[in-house]
Order: sequence, then structure tokens, then C-alpha cells
Amino acid sequence: MSESPGSGAGQDERRAEHQAEKDRLVTMLGDEWAIIADLLSGLTADAWATPVLPGWDVHDVLAHLIGTESALSGAGMPDVPAGSEAGPHVHNEIGQVNEMWVVALRDRSHADLLAEFRDITVKRLASLHAMSVDDFNAPSWTPAGEGTYRRFMEIRVFDCWMHEQDIRVALGLPGHEAGAAADRSIDEVASALGYIIGKRGRAPDGSSVLIRLTGPVERDLRVVVSGRARVVGTIDGEPTATIAMPSSLFLRLAGGREDAQAALDRIELGGDVSLARQLATNLAFTI
Repeated sequence: MSESPGSGAGQDERRAEHQAEKDRLVTMLGDEWAIIADLLSGLTADAWATPVLPGWDVHDVLAHLIGTESALSGAGMPDVPAGSEAGPHVHNEIGQVNEMWVVALRDRSHADLLAEFRDITVKRLASLHAMSVDDFNAPSWTPAGEGTYRRFMEIRVFDCWMHEQDIRVALGLPGHEAGAAADRSIDEVASALGYIIGKRGRAPDGSSVLIRLTGPVERDLRVVVSGRARVVGTIDGEPTATIAMPSSLFLRLAGGREDAQAALDRIELGGDVSLARQLATNLAFTI
């Protein structure tokens, strides 16, 4: 008797693949949280007060990370001091929710805040390890729209790694620019490259683009525009425009962390240079 579709060995193989992917993502998150905790351990009061992003210092960035993981653990909205108002850096509903956690935790001592981060991430890791493969792949809201819980955790790796790098840049403590979390972060941007190149960059129909990441993560990203822009494995012939830059700069531009015009001296443009410049200065896509 033949096996029915979706049963038997094939189903077992898919389940094993899903389990391996779950384990990989959970390990990646745990490693990332440990790196952030180690980075912040022993910082001076002045370092904790260093501006990182508009409206946020190092303390605030960590409060934001705590807030997200607390919410994912089932915590309700925090109590915000009366009279608190969102600053001009808050532009949308997600930003308003993020800001509530930042404001609520602003009076914590730096040591207590770091202890709270360690505590919530330990709890989150235990919860993620205990989660079944089916629950991990179940439908879920994500910051990128409807998806799966697994998709949400992919975005969590990207968000946490980006904020780690935000802190490192602000403090002048470079590091951890390559590895699993950096690779996953590039994957996150690559998944949006059709939108970035086609909508944000307004690449014309019939054009093709090669983005070469020169390190610490080395990768070639290719997009063709044929009716719509889409990521491809190869481009027939020479690309219309080429853009080459370090992977860390690419991610900071995609995350809206740096002024793209000011960064052009660190970017190599080729082919149709005018188009390449137009695309390189419109890479930002995060909310």
C-alpha cells in the first residue's frame, strides 16, 4: 500500500525540518540576548545615558526590548506616569506601544533594568523551548502583517540584533557584525528588496540591480524589475545598476539609522550611476 500525501516518512521529514528550524531560531535569540546583556554589563552611568535613537538612550533601548518580550510573555500594558506624552519620534501605533514601555521603565536603575532583561529573556527562552513545533508554526500577527509565530521570531532576531548594533555604534564599541544573527538580519532585508527597489527606489521596468555586500557578511543580492521588482538568483547579462558596500552599512541604511546621502562616500556605485544613487539613498524600509 502506498502512503497518502502528507503522511508517513515525508511528514516525519518535514516535522524534523521544522523542529531543526525552531531550535536554530530559539538558539539564535538566546545567543543574541546573552550578547546584549554582556555588552551592557558594567557600563558607566554616562554610557547608559548615551543617545542611541531619536528620543531614546541606551537605557530606553533596553526598556523597549524588555517591553516586547514582556508582551510576548502575556504581560498587559504597563502603567505610565500621569501626564506622559509621546515625543515627536513616535509616528505610529506600534511606536506608541513601544514608548509606553520605555516611559514606564525609565525610572528603573540601570542595574535593575539589566536584571529585568536577563529575567524576562530567561523566561522567554524557557517558553520557546517548551513550545511545540505546531504552535511555533501556527498563524500569528507579526510586525510585518499576518504570518506565523516562527515568522515573528525571525523578526525578533532582526530587531534585537539591530538594536544591539545601535547601542554599539552609539558607544563606539563595534562588534558582532557577522554570524548567525547578522545573516538572519540580511535575510530580513532581502525579503523586502522587491518593495525597497521597486517602490522605494522606483527602479524602472526592465532594469536589474546587483547589491554586493563586501563584508563582514559577504553576499550578492539581485533584483529584476519585470512588471514588479523581485529578488532573483541570477541576472541575465550585466545588471543595469550596481551598488557595493559593507554589510553593516547596508543594514543601517535599510533600518533608517544613517543619512544615506552622507553615506555615499562609503558606497561604490556602478552601471547606471544615477539609478544606483537613487536606489542607494532609498533603502530604508523599517517602521
